Amino acid sequence: MRTTTRDGASTVQSVDRAVTILELLALHGAAGITQLARELGVHKSTASRLVSALERRRLVEQVEERGRYRLGVGVLKLAGATNARLDLVQEARPVVRRLASETGETVNLAVLSGGAALYVDQVSGASSLSSYNWVGQHIPLHATSNGKVLVSELADPELGRLLGELVRYTPATITDRATLDLQLAEVRERGWAVAVDELDVGLTALAAPVRDAHGDVVASVSVSGPTFRFGGLRVDELVPLLRAATAEISGRLAHGPGER
Repeated sequence: MRTTTRDGASTVQSVDRAVTILELLALHGAAGITQLARELGVHKSTASRLVSALERRRLVEQVEERGRYRLGVGVLKLAGATNARLDLVQEARPVVRRLASETGETVNLAVLSGGAALYVDQVSGASSLSSYNWVGQHIPLHATSNGKVLVSELADPELGRLLGELVRYTPATITDRATLDLQLAEVRERGWAVAVDELDVGLTALAAPVRDAHGDVVASVSVSGPTFRFGGLRVDELVPLLRAATAEISGRLAHGPGER
């Protein structure tokens, strides 16, 4: 079904108005449909449809006085997720910097985001050959060391849902689920993952998990660089540094900034 330019413009306008409603409720605390329609400059029926859509997502809710709305628990959940991610980056940043300095390679911090690994921080070491910034990028789970770590302790059917189709990016990409399952079992057993030429030919990355106070994997840290630099002896040098770094970050998350 083709989407026309007019349809696209209407969708953007609806999104803009919905966000404005959230901003108005944040400003006023609570408001009725009539007031929202007036401040938006739209008909009451339009404002009502927008509020109903937000209410279904629990982003707004009715107060005891019916006909008036306030921000809902859905907004709190979104804010909580954002705060948790900011806390993670803040706590991990000094450790990530030190790891990049120790190894000379690029260090990335990633979290699980839908069916991908979302890179939330990056520090380049002195030996890094690439200046590409991965922060904000969603990276395939099955073709990266960070992705393998993030899903290594998930069970089906959630694992299968997140992985989806195992797309081939290079000749080395794992596209067979049974082979990937064996690799994930190795990640669980030894505590770190590796991806050699699986996303980009010539790129190798090692990753280890960051855990919360309950022992659950909440993030992953990787050390990456050109494959020619990641031979067996080099990997043996990097893995202890990587695991020490992720253990320190896990400890910082578990104790919180006020308890260290």
